[in-house]
Amino acid sequence: MNATLKSWGLRLGVVAIVAAVGVPLWRSLQPDALPEGFAAGNGRIEAVEIDAAAKIAGRVKDILVNEGDFVTAGQVLAVMDTAVLDAQLKEAQAQLRQVEIAVETARSLVTQRQAEREAAVAVVAQREAELVAAQKRLARSQDLGTRGNISPQQIDDDRAEFQSTKAAVAAAKANLAAADAAIGSATSQVVGAEAQVEATRATLQRIQADIDDSTLRAPRDGRVQYRVAQPGEVLSAGGAVLNMVDLADVYMTFFLPTADAGRVALGGEARIVLDAAPNLVIPASISFVADVAQFTPKTVETAEERQKLMFRVKARIPADLLKRHITSVKTGLPGMTYVRLDPGADWPAELQVRLPNG
Repeated sequence: MNATLKSWGLRLGVVAIVAAVGVPLWRSLQPDALPEGFAAGNGRIEAVEIDAAAKIAGRVKDILVNEGDFVTAGQVLAVMDTAVLDAQLKEAQAQLRQVEIAVETARSLVTQRQAEREAAVAVVAQREAELVAAQKRLARSQDLGTRGNISPQQIDDDRAEFQSTKAAVAAAKANLAAADAAIGSATSQVVGAEAQVEATRATLQRIQADIDDSTLRAPRDGRVQYRVAQPGEVLSAGGAVLNMVDLADVYMTFFLPTADAGRVALGGEARIVLDAAPNLVIPASISFVADVAQFTPKTVETAEERQKLMFRVKARIPADLLKRHITSVKTGLPGMTYVRLDPGADWPAELQVRLPNG
């Protein structure tokens, strides 16, 4: 029994020592009461997250960065296997050569058909000249026949020659029409072949774009948070390979009650103090105030209950400041955000901007 009492006495003594030391220390770390015109809320540092993802389904060939690495815009992060795409590219290149040859062949055929038309035009002219001559001979024969100076047989022969020449003219004109139709057909073949060339070139561009997109690059400066996939894994279209955070877009999300949220102005000044670095005061500006309350009682019927509503607010850290201290930026850190509700109020001394050197 005495041993038990001694044990409890020792425990109470330890608790008393912790309370004597810890409570004053905790109080010393708390900010002084905010003056009129200011509000505060606790939150965590966040940043815009970006997935480096495969555009089309495929196998991850290699990942060139590790978790925690800082990357710059355009830096190669990972490479997808492009063996199938490379084969498709070679196939499309061969098809392009084929259709380009088809275009040249079709153009040569047009040239040939145009030459045939010129020959047909010459034949028509020749046959028409022969028809004129035959018509004149027949007229002379008929005139001589009325005077009995030529035999009827000669007249019949000249008449037959005229009819034959007339038929030859009709045939020559039909050949000319056929030559025109052949030119139109050959021309349409050229148009079709040229369309196939354009379609094949578009296929080449699409395949090349897929090959280019198989090299995953950082869309902007940031830090790799974690690997979602590993080399050798097969991903579906849009499958994430890496997750990174954009360290040029960092903010703290916190909550304010109705009375304070209603006075917060977009672009208004704010200060962020992190639990991990209470000696630093980071400048920020209000970039977002929710138009819908986040915490709502079951029923909101009285003015007192409406004051319980909390609105989400974002304080964004300036991009130029982030760029200067990019290697020190870490997301997930808890802290406090202080907002100046009254533009005419002066920031208290403990909330004057204090940044790390460098």
